Amino acid sequence: RLGQSLIRRLHRPLHLPPAPPTDHHAAVSRSLALIHANTSVRGFASLAYNGGGVISGKFGGPSHVHTAQILELAVHLNHARPMSSGAGAAPKPPSLSEGVSFGGYKVALKADMPSPGFVFEPYRVPEPIPFWKRLFTPSGWSRTKEDAILQFMNAFTVSKLRKKIGYNKKQFQEQAFNIYKEVNKLIARGDIPSLQKALTDDMHSTVKNEIRKRQSKWKSVHWELVEPAVSIRTLKARMITLDKNDLNKAYVQLTLEFITKQKFEAYNSKREVVSGDKSKEVLVKDIWVFERSLFHPGAYWRVCARITL
Repeated sequence: RLGQSLIRRLHRPLHLPPAPPTDHHAAVSRSLALIHANTSVRGFASLAYNGGGVISGKFGGPSHVHTAQILELAVHLNHARPMSSGAGAAPKPPSLSEGVSFGGYKVALKADMPSPGFVFEPYRVPEPIPFWKRLFTPSGWSRTKEDAILQFMNAFTVSKLRKKIGYNKKQFQEQAFNIYKEVNKLIARGDIPSLQKALTDDMHSTVKNEIRKRQSKWKSVHWELVEPAVSIRTLKARMITLDKNDLNKAYVQLTLEFITKQKFEAYNSKREVVSGDKSKEVLVKDIWVFERSLFHPGAYWRVCARITL
C-alpha cells in the first residue's frame, strides 16, 4: 500500500501557486529599536522600513512563496519528486573587492541564468503529532506515510546532487552562509547591481524595490554579523524536472535555516540614530531558499526566496 501511495503521489499533477500581489509587505511588523539582546527576530535582509520607525517582514504578503512571477513551466515528476539538502564544491569566501565572487564561484558581471520563478512546495513547520496518535489512529498512519515519502524525496535529491555536482552537506552550508553574509552586506549598502549576481531575477526585483523604499526613509544603515553562526540547518529540498524522461534536466531548491547574532542601526540624513542599536546583539532566524540548475553550464547557487512562517 505504501508503494502504491508513493507512486500516486509522485505522479500527482503539480498545481503552481498564483502570482503574489504587488505589495510584498508582511502583515506583522516589529520595531528594532525596542528589541533586546537575545530576542529572536527576522534578519535585517528580511526587513523593510515602514513609516514610523517600524520594521516589517519582507518578501511577505499572504503567501509563503516570496518569489515574483510564475513562469509557464511544465514541471514533470518521474518516480521521485525529490527533496534534500546540499551542494557542490568547497566554498571560497566571497570578496567584495573582486566584485564578481559569490559563495566561492566566479560569476559574470551580468548573470543570465534562467530560473523556474517559483518555490516548489515551500517549507512549512510540521504540525506536531503525539506518538500514540501516530501509532494507533488512521490519521497517524497517514501522517507516518507522508513523512516516509518526504524522507524518500529528500534522499533521492541528495543522491542526485552527489552524482551530478558532488554533494557535501558541510561544504554547502559553509558556501550558503557566505552567500547569506554577502547578500546582507550588499543590501545594507544598497548595492543593487552587485546583488543581481546572487539573486534570481524575481528576487532581485523585489529586493531592489525594498531597498529604494528603505532609502526613502533612512539615509544609511549599519549592519554587522557576529560570526560564527549559532546554527545552520537544512530544512527541505525539492527537485523540479523539466523532462520526465531525463532527470538531469532539473533545478534543485534547498531551504536553509540560519540562526545568527546580528547588530543593526539606522540613521537619518543628520546621522542621527532613528532605529536599532549597534551595541546590542540580536538573535535572528532567517529561512532562505537556494536554487541551482543541474544542466546549465557554469551554474551556481543563488537565492530565490525567503520564507516567512
